[in-house]
Amino acid sequence: MTYPGELLCYCRPGFEPDLAAELADKVTALGREGEAHYTQADGFVRFLLPEGEAANGLHRDLPLTGLVFARQSLVALPPLLLTRDDRLTPIIDQVVASGWSFESLWQETPDTNEGKALSGLAKALERPLTSLLTKRKALRRKAGGRRLHLLWSAGDRVQLGMSFPGNRSELPGGIRRLRFPKAAPSRSTLKLEEAWHEFVPRAEWDERLGQGMQAADLGAAPGGWTWQLVQRGMHVYAIDNGPMDKALMATGQVEHLHEDGFTWEPPYRLDWLVCDIVDKPSRVEAMVERWLVRRWCREAVFNLKLPMKRRWPEVEACLGRLAEALEAARVDAEIACRHLYHDREEVTVHVRLRG
Repeated sequence: MTYPGELLCYCRPGFEPDLAAELADKVTALGREGEAHYTQADGFVRFLLPEGEAANGLHRDLPLTGLVFARQSLVALPPLLLTRDDRLTPIIDQVVASGWSFESLWQETPDTNEGKALSGLAKALERPLTSLLTKRKALRRKAGGRRLHLLWSAGDRVQLGMSFPGNRSELPGGIRRLRFPKAAPSRSTLKLEEAWHEFVPRAEWDERLGQGMQAADLGAAPGGWTWQLVQRGMHVYAIDNGPMDKALMATGQVEHLHEDGFTWEPPYRLDWLVCDIVDKPSRVEAMVERWLVRRWCREAVFNLKLPMKRRWPEVEACLGRLAEALEAARVDAEIACRHLYHDREEVTVHVRLRG
């Protein structure tokens, strides 16, 4: 039997070293061993475990929601090198040898131009793959919600992985594609919208993102993030010396204050703090830390702009300082951080105070 001896994680192309460093640190913290393998700009990282060790346990101990730079996390079999005259047989043989069964089949490619060019091949193979896997009783109706993923990195190279309900992205490639609202003042609006999808369960939007709530947007101009808050019916303190969008100001829901977002203090406790200020991540973290320690808001979403090198150490340091400060102040909070699809050289952090 072929066993899954590695994790396969998707990421934004160019961030493979950061994901590899994150995986290495977190695996070591669990008292486990392994080695990350990747090629720069390929859009995925393989994390190989010691020979003879299955990846299922590590996959459970490293939930996707706790990884910053991973878009998707799978337990995976070794990559297959295929011949162009028969791509199907090696795939079917590996599935059968693994003993895997699953309810659905997803064919995916890395988020690169080369990867996107493989979509036609994947589409052509969909029907025969489905038929053969069904005949071999690997693809069936009741299989615990498991899903087989085929990651095509070239026309003759594919890697098979398995995902499990509750510990995977339910989006192809782990990518949430949102439509840009034409009325929004800037494309940055998509970053906050994606953050809400990522961190706030949709069933809780009316409760936690509801009409009449009070929010502050630090570094607001021209209003991309403020627009999202206004759309949810919130009143917003827009803090920025720059100009705000006129249509947004005409809603009557925005109070524009020409002040420094790092020093402004709210007049009372707010429901939300959001911040997309371009500055050193340590300075932004310290500012948000002050808000949370003093309980000036109930929830916060903010971006940390990352250096070109050593991104993961910078993220780890900022999150560590924030967690330590909240613990020292006896502030009970949930902290999450993700590199979202609409982020680029930054990560998005969400904090929710309990009580």
